[in-house]
This record gives sequence, structure tokens and C-alpha cells, in this order.
Amino acid sequence: MSFSLCTSWVWMLLFLGCTLGQSKQTRSAGSDVRNCTTVPPYLPSTVTNTAERLQALRQRMQFYKIRAYIVPATDAHMSEYIAEQDARLAWMTGFTGSAGTGVVTLDKATLWTDSRYWIQAERQMDCNWELQKAVWIPSIGEWILQEVPAGESIGLDPFLFSIDNWKSYSQALRNSGRNLIPIDINLVDLVWDAQKPPPPTHSIYALSDEFTGNTWQNKVSEIRTQMEKHPKRPTAVLLSGLEETAWLFNLRGDDIPYNPVFYSYALLTKSNISLFVNQSRLTQEALQSLTAGCPGPLCVRLEDYNKVKAHLQNYVQGDIRVWIGTEYTTYGLFRVIPEEKCLQESYSPVMTTKAVKNTKEQELLRAAHVRDAVAVIQYLLWLKKNVPLGSVNEFSGARYVDQLRQKMEHWRGPSFETISASGLNAALAHYSPSNVSSRKLSVDEMYLTDSGGQYLDGTTDITRTVHWGAPTPFQKEAYTRVLMGNIELSRLVFPSGTSGPVGFQSNNVPLTTGMFTSIEPGYYQNGEFGIRIEDVALVVETQTEHKVGDKPFLTFEVVSLVPYDRNLIDVRLLSAEQIQYLNSYYKTVRQHVGPELQRRQLQEEYEWMRSNTEPFSQGVLVAASLGLLAVTILISEFLSNLQA
Repeated sequence: MSFSLCTSWVWMLLFLGCTLGQSKQTRSAGSDVRNCTTVPPYLPSTVTNTAERLQALRQRMQFYKIRAYIVPATDAHMSEYIAEQDARLAWMTGFTGSAGTGVVTLDKATLWTDSRYWIQAERQMDCNWELQKAVWIPSIGEWILQEVPAGESIGLDPFLFSIDNWKSYSQALRNSGRNLIPIDINLVDLVWDAQKPPPPTHSIYALSDEFTGNTWQNKVSEIRTQMEKHPKRPTAVLLSGLEETAWLFNLRGDDIPYNPVFYSYALLTKSNISLFVNQSRLTQEALQSLTAGCPGPLCVRLEDYNKVKAHLQNYVQGDIRVWIGTEYTTYGLFRVIPEEKCLQESYSPVMTTKAVKNTKEQELLRAAHVRDAVAVIQYLLWLKKNVPLGSVNEFSGARYVDQLRQKMEHWRGPSFETISASGLNAALAHYSPSNVSSRKLSVDEMYLTDSGGQYLDGTTDITRTVHWGAPTPFQKEAYTRVLMGNIELSRLVFPSGTSGPVGFQSNNVPLTTGMFTSIEPGYYQNGEFGIRIEDVALVVETQTEHKVGDKPFLTFEVVSLVPYDRNLIDVRLLSAEQIQYLNSYYKTVRQHVGPELQRRQLQEEYEWMRSNTEPFSQGVLVAASLGLLAVTILISEFLSNLQA
């Protein structure tokens, strides 16, 4: 979900006949949504009046002679989260979801978003906007072909679209007689004008050596080595992702919510380093770190953030070849580079190198997860004591777990907006409560908490689902099967280089020792409850009888260290191997989190942890083994009868 010293991915699973996926949002969730069919239309208090904004935008569109304008929900760095100054889609529509695309014509306005946000869109948009329940660019292209006559033009800001998205829109409109026009001046910004939030002013600071896996000079040398070894011999690497520059130079900032990054670009050649950033925001320590090697090949030349395009245009005049990662490079910069001088790969060498953590970085992340587990255990115990009193709602719970993390060493902020969802709200996979619409937590309902922290030594992200009363048999089965999915993925043994179901953003990349990922199966019963169990895991080597060539097989080491809810586990469904895994996991929790709880003199939390990590008895293991044996015998007899 977030920028991280660990690379975060999402696993979804169909497991043991139980659909573990994401439910669609429907009005059965009891939400207050707009109704545009009545006269006058019914609009809840949560909508934004967009009439004047649309009128002003359409005037700008007419000036630029375009019939449609596409507004994405991203920034010039293809960031997962964006700052307020880049929330153009939210300002135009009122819709604040993290995924969506708006298209405005001279007489219509339409939003596309996925099922996570359908209800939210109906709550926040007025009737000037239509909602299309799809996200794929071909769907948007088909709508544009219906609404925009042949011979007309469609405009967009090329610095807000990835290379692949530009190509997809071009393909959707190809041979239609309609033109896709890049307009470098953002039309929404022209309308937003003085109301637009100002650029960030927080300091950009150097990360202490104790929290880095290597010096930035060594990292630069490693990237230059990769450039020399590449068969196409690139002369430069262009970095557009904010994570890339933050990691490469061991710098941090606060420009993007939940991510310790700052607005920047970098161009790294064999002899020069250019960092495009607001120099006035660099601390003296950061400035000294970057310029200590000047003059020389390890001297960082500081350039104005807005000069990256002009600098790149000048650089490509020579005999050069620029290496880019297409996932983070916008079409606005891509079109500056002549095709024959551009080396395109999905990710830059900085992004792929960053994804593989060295030994020190792995230890830093493990330490962050131990402290984070303390905060989550404190929270779960607090909930157990206070929910029966009727004093906790979704919003207050979310704020409290954030406050607990804030007290931990090296804390810098949450790693995403905390998901705190009770009962039917948990069926909305990315629901987050607000101070005005928040359900009270109840011992009679399931509760899902998905939260994480940004620490100087790493990023955490963990989800637990709990029930304080008497769950139904169906709820226990659903939870147990989700847990089984989590266990089976955590125990998975696979060949080196496997990508399979793992996504690094939209593209699969091979798993390598030292990568961190998240394992998070879920089940969402629409209008009733939701279950998700999420753990962060490190890819490690494992010993097996056979190998694939000279490469070892891989597996996962789970570094999230918080017990699962025993009240929701139906042990009769678990195999002996799964029970043994749980016992081993609980032993790890005790070994690593127990001493930290005692060091902090959190005795009550320590006792809670001990109680919830008691190993399952030998009798349970025997019963599970006998159950598996009985199934094996039945299958054997069935197959024998078939053969007879």
C-alpha cells in the first residue's frame, strides 16, 4: 500500500472452495447516497457542488479546441498516494477515492472507478457526474468514441499519464478520426487557480547511517556498474519515481501522505549526477551529504525541480542512450527522448535494486515489525477491554492505534490511512471511517483492522480480524479458511525466479531472496462482514531435496508478529501441518515480541500475548492427522472402486 523499504505486493487467493476475494459494494451497506432520478435530485450532505468548476473547465477546453479532457487520479511521478496539490480529480468531482479517471466533455462529465469505491462515489458526487462501474481504458475509450464526434480532439496532461496509459488511449482511439492531444498546461490547475493548495515546504532530510543499508555513493556506483554491464550500454538512467530518488540518495521528506518522499527527479550518467529538487528545502546535513564529493563523479548537482524537461531535452542532443522505467516515467518526459535513444524496461535499475534488501536492511525491517507488533497487541487488548463497554467506534479505534504507534521509537507516521471496519463495513475492502460516519464496535460483530507505520528503519502493514463474542459457525469457517490460505502461502516452496501471482504494481517480477511482500487473503460477505489476514513476509532460501539447476528453492519468513484470533479458528478444519505451522509461528511471536513487551514493562499485554500464542495441544494435532488419514483412505477406496 505504501512507499516502503520493503516492497509491498498483494496476494489474492481462491482456496479450498472458498472464494477469497473482494466483494462489490452495493447499497445494502445502508449508505446515504445520491438519487439523481428524483425531482429535485436527492443529494446527501457529503457531495460537492461541481457546477461552477465544470463550467470553468469547459471554457478552457473551448479555448484549446478540445471536445473532451481526461483527468486521472495521479501525479507526475505515478505515485500510489498523492499530495493535496495533485488531487485534481478529487477537486473536480468531489470523489476522494484513490483510484479513478474522469472525462469531461462540453456537455457531460463521467467518472470511472472500481468496485471498492462505487458507494463512496455515489456519496460524494453531485448529479453533474455520471458513474461508470469500470476502470479499463478500453471502456473509457468506447465512451469517448460515443460522445466525441469524429474530427474532434481529446486533451490530457502528458505529465499525468504513464507511457503505457498514453499508448492504451492512443490504441483505443486509433483510426477513429479523433485526435489525442497532449497539453502541457494542466487545465484543471488553471481552473483551480488560487484555491489550489500550495507546494509542500517541509524539510528534506538525510537518513542517518544507522538506518541505511548502504551509502548513497555505493548505491550510485552499483547502478553505474549495471549500466556498464547492460548489453545496450545506456549512458544515463532517468529516475521519475519518488521512491527511487529517496532510496538512492538516502533522503526523506513528507511531501506525500503516508510516504516519506519528496518531489524530485534524477538523471544519473557515468560521470554526473543531477538531482532536480527544491534546493531551499534541503537541510544543511542533506546538502553536505550530496555535495561532499564535488567536484567529481560522486558530486550531486542540484537543479530546479521544474527544469527536468529542459535539461533532458538538452542531454538527448548528444550521442546518448537513456534508460527509463516505464511504470514511473510519464509520457511528458518520454516524448522528449528520441525513440532510438531510449532504453525502456518496466522498472529502472534503481527500483529493482531497491526491492532486494541486504542483510542490514532485513534486520532493520525485522526490528520495526517487532515494535509495531507491540503497538498492535496493545490495541487488541485495549479493544477487548473497551468494546464491551460500548465506548469505541471505528474512527476512535483507528485514531487510537495510530497514537500507539506514534509512541514507538523511530516512528514517522502511518503508512496508509488506517482501515477500521466493523460488521458490514468490513465487507468494503478499502473502507476507512470518518468522524461523521462511524459505526460503534460491538461484541456481536466481526471487526477488521488494517494499519501500518512508517519508521526510520522500515515500513509495516498488518491486518487482523477479530470477534469478541460468539461468532456464527459460518463466520468461523470463513475465517479459518482465510487463515488456511494465509498459512499455505506462507509455507509455499517455489523455484527461484518465480513470479506467478505476485504483482509489483501492475507487472509481475521474479521473486528474489531479500524481497519483502505481503500475503493477504480475504473473504467479504456483502452487507454482513469482511475478513482479511495480512502479514508481511521476507523471501528466503530453503533447503530441499532437489534444486532447479544451481539455484535453491525459496520460501517465506513471516515478519509480522501478532497472534491470530483463536475465537474465530475452527481447528477441525486445519491439517496437522497447518497446526504445526501455527505453533511454530506462535513460538516466534513469543521469542521476539515477548522480550520487547517485558522491556517496556507491559505486563498485561505480555500475558495477553502469552495466552493467545499457547500452542495447540498434541490431541488437536493427532485429531487433525487422523482426519487427514481418514480422507486419504476414503479417496484411496473411491479410486479403487472406480478402477474395479
